[in-house]
Amino acid sequence: MNFSDTLHKNSVFDIIARQADALGVQAYVIGGFVRDLVLKRPSSDIDVVCLGSGIALAEAVGKVLQTNVAVFANFGTAMLRTHQDGMDWEVEFVGARKESYRSDSRKPIVEDGTLEDDQNRRDFTINAMGISLNHTGGPGFGELIDPFDGLKDIKRKIIRTPLNPDITFSDDPLRMMRAIRFASQLGFDIEPDTFDAIVRMNERITIVSRERITDELNKIILSPTPSYGFKLLYHAGLLDRIFPELVALKGVETIEGKGHKDNFYHTLQVLDNVANRKRSTADTNPDQELWLRWAALLHDIAKPATKRFDAKVGWTFHGHEDLGARWVPGIFRTMKLPLNEHMRYVQKLVRLHLRPIALVKEQITDSALRRLLVEAGDDLEGLMNLCRADITSKNYEKVQKHLRNFDKVEQKLHDLEERDKLRNFQPVITGELIMETFGLPPSKEVGVLKSIVREAILDGIVANTLDAAYPFLLEEGRKHGLTPVKELTSSNE
Repeated sequence: MNFSDTLHKNSVFDIIARQADALGVQAYVIGGFVRDLVLKRPSSDIDVVCLGSGIALAEAVGKVLQTNVAVFANFGTAMLRTHQDGMDWEVEFVGARKESYRSDSRKPIVEDGTLEDDQNRRDFTINAMGISLNHTGGPGFGELIDPFDGLKDIKRKIIRTPLNPDITFSDDPLRMMRAIRFASQLGFDIEPDTFDAIVRMNERITIVSRERITDELNKIILSPTPSYGFKLLYHAGLLDRIFPELVALKGVETIEGKGHKDNFYHTLQVLDNVANRKRSTADTNPDQELWLRWAALLHDIAKPATKRFDAKVGWTFHGHEDLGARWVPGIFRTMKLPLNEHMRYVQKLVRLHLRPIALVKEQITDSALRRLLVEAGDDLEGLMNLCRADITSKNYEKVQKHLRNFDKVEQKLHDLEERDKLRNFQPVITGELIMETFGLPPSKEVGVLKSIVREAILDGIVANTLDAAYPFLLEEGRKHGLTPVKELTSSNE
């Protein structure tokens, strides 16, 4: 098969080819770009392997493109970025090499090698295909070099290692995660011998850094149907090693004929529901997508710890949302995920995920809606997305009924927000104003009064304005035996 017509559409390949010919080296684009080219997936990352110095070829290409070349001499690689034909390209150059491994490390011992050596070291057949970039010498510009039938595996939708899978996964155990990640991203099957090797070798994942594992896990979470990847991780024995808290959700216990849903499979369904939700105009932040999916993954994480059996009502999981929220920082720390606003977003959604469900009633008080608006703040859309996804049942009509009720709740929240502007609620009565009015130092009394005013505002007893809330404060102060020492006047307001 020849891809010359496709490559000629992008001038960057002709430039690389001319410089490779001028240097007298054979060069090939190899790996993910070739795979995505066959799959007709967009890709702008190019890996170029040459039989010679990858750094020298990169510098020659960089000179023509008039762009900087980053050289990593210790690794024998170089990289450049360029904008050509309306595309932003990132091109990495490396000399062909062969690798060998020690049993206690996934860092290879690297030697110069042939194209065959370089393809042998690739993780999967679909990533071991190369395309020649030479106009003179070699196989010819655009010619496919596919020693392991990667093209056939793409057509069969199969993930398979080029060499013995036991050796492949023992050499670099992260490839076990990558096999499942590619299967989940592409909707491919893992070839049986390859999957059996993952099962046999899963203990080897313990030598891989948590950062690398989590990077692959995040890509699985962001795949079109993430539950597929998580089921593969579970059946391969990897999930128990990298995320035992999730595995603990699995299983159904029955007492006196009363059981509960399998919270593992329920969680995966919620994750899929989030991934496949209908997007709204307020739901378009790509940076937040990963963290919304993490919230789906963790929303019931504390159910095993809170599971109780009650003879009258059956199984309960009281407080799992609060305990789960308290667990979120520890899970993020273990996973080497960021302990910043993303973690706090996930924590908030886990803590609040039952609140909108409790509002799905005919008679919903404005007070309850106000409190949800205040607590959710700018994360209300994410919370409602999670809660909609949390409605899982084999009964389609039941699901649709709950979703229609959610439509009513969302409309009421929208109407209340338009009227009261509570999304980023801050009471007008501050602690400083209370201390100044009653001549109090920082104390419990100040906190009590501040809380009373806040609750009155949320209950709709007083408006969140000084004209309404300040007289209410004075009255409450007097009830607590306090005398104003300095009252607000119109000039103070």
